[in-house]
Amino acid sequence: MRVPALIVGLALALAPLPAPAQDTPEAPLGIGLEGFPYPYPVRFLPLQRDHEAQRLAYMDVAPTGTANGRTVLLLHGRNFPSSYWQPVIEALTGAGYRVVAIDQLGFGKSSKPVGPFTFDAMAADTVALIDALGLERVDVVAHSMGGMLAVRLARNAPTRVNSLVLEAPIGLEDYRFSVPPVPNAVLLKREGELTADAYRKQLITSYALTLPPEAIEPFVSLRERVKGSGEYPRWLQSFVNSYVAIWGQPVVHEIPLVAAPTLFIMGGKDRNAPGKPYAPPDLQSRMGDNAAHARALAGQMPSGRAEVIEGVGHLVHMEATERFNALSLDFLNSH
Repeated sequence: MRVPALIVGLALALAPLPAPAQDTPEAPLGIGLEGFPYPYPVRFLPLQRDHEAQRLAYMDVAPTGTANGRTVLLLHGRNFPSSYWQPVIEALTGAGYRVVAIDQLGFGKSSKPVGPFTFDAMAADTVALIDALGLERVDVVAHSMGGMLAVRLARNAPTRVNSLVLEAPIGLEDYRFSVPPVPNAVLLKREGELTADAYRKQLITSYALTLPPEAIEPFVSLRERVKGSGEYPRWLQSFVNSYVAIWGQPVVHEIPLVAAPTLFIMGGKDRNAPGKPYAPPDLQSRMGDNAAHARALAGQMPSGRAEVIEGVGHLVHMEATERFNALSLDFLNSH
């Protein structure tokens, strides 16, 4: 019997990639992080964006403990590939959860669209993936920009989201009230001129990180190596477009309307606020009171709660791994 071409194509798209033969820290990378190893096999879902064929990359990891029949969807932050979720994936799969960790379009091993980003489109892409995987309902753990996407996903597809864990989400304030519009050319110039030293300092200071240098350096190295790609201008435009979406598509006004049980896990030192360098000096100091915002918003939700881990910054699951995993699992297991 002949197998339809569409089924063959989907099977190939969902098949795991072979592990890279090797990876050297100095070697340039493609803008799809070709050659950069992830901790689990990477699969791809074909999509369309900007009238182009695109690929959505993801890891689909089976439980290592006794399976509980539930799936957790992991949504990454803007400056990070989904590979940084490894310690969380290990904890979740060990507790019996299936885990799907996505690189949204524009990030990690996924394609890099050059058209405008919208959280509605990203939520639709996410639903397309969970449909392709045959998942009716998922729990969501989301970090930073992923928190904004998680809110929009919960609003646009409420029957598909069982619960939300929001790790140091951005978007807890409307940045348009403090930050003026910034021209595309200015954003491209600023991001394009960012050196390794400047990016390292930006991560440490903007995110108030308490990580040792060896834990921060891989993120710096990854960004530097992508600069060696012939498609780096495309990567740069795509990255800039994600900032424009964060600035221009606030979700804070919708957070109180999210019906799914929601846990905010915040770093007590985290005062990250995208666009802060472009804000007038008198407004900069008022931006990024994220722990306070989370507590206030949780109190306005039908089923919201905020936990603040003192002494850590924006990368809570890496800075306070055991505490983050314990809080997440306790919450997920109770819902």
